[in-house]
Amino acid sequence: MTRRPWVIGVSGASGTPYARAVIGGLLDAGEPVDLVVSRAARLTLLDETGISFRDQHWAEDLSRWLDRDLAAADLRYWPAGDLGAGPASGSYLARGMVVVPASTAAVAGIAIGLSKDLLQRAADVTIKERRPLVVVPRETPYTRSTLRHLLELDEAGAVVLPASPAFYAGAKSVQQLVDFVAAKVLDVLGVPHSLITRWTGELGAAR
Repeated sequence: MTRRPWVIGVSGASGTPYARAVIGGLLDAGEPVDLVVSRAARLTLLDETGISFRDQHWAEDLSRWLDRDLAAADLRYWPAGDLGAGPASGSYLARGMVVVPASTAAVAGIAIGLSKDLLQRAADVTIKERRPLVVVPRETPYTRSTLRHLLELDEAGAVVLPASPAFYAGAKSVQQLVDFVAAKVLDVLGVPHSLITRWTGELGAAR
């Protein structure tokens, strides 16, 4: 069977826990994952987790970040500067892509087709091949230019899914709020999960 991974692009916006939850959800569902971590995201990851992400030791660093043994996981890492990587080509059979978190710089670069690194190029390929693209901006407030770029992505067929957790599911921890956003991403991708308590139409049911 031909491997068809989900490409996960982690950009430099604050919100690496969202990326961690999405990656974990995909792996828990037995889905193959290709990972691209931008240069700016490495700084954010270091700041938010204390983990220094290195190309030559990516498996060790990623295992620490995700807090799981990756030996049995179908996960492939591509350096952000490798524009010859698989996801840079439309003939590479990826199922789709999630940019999480999506910085305003990444949003702008994808919207205008800049392709300055592998993350942006892979997103551009995803759009042109009409594959699912989910962009998870984590920024507030938005400037007019960012709003225009997000609208351009929506018009190009991408799903713009802001990192906006809800509270009706009865969350009692920050992780549960993070999981809510990850659950929405996985729902869009059609990947099964048990990250949240779903709305049933009954007030207070989650509590």
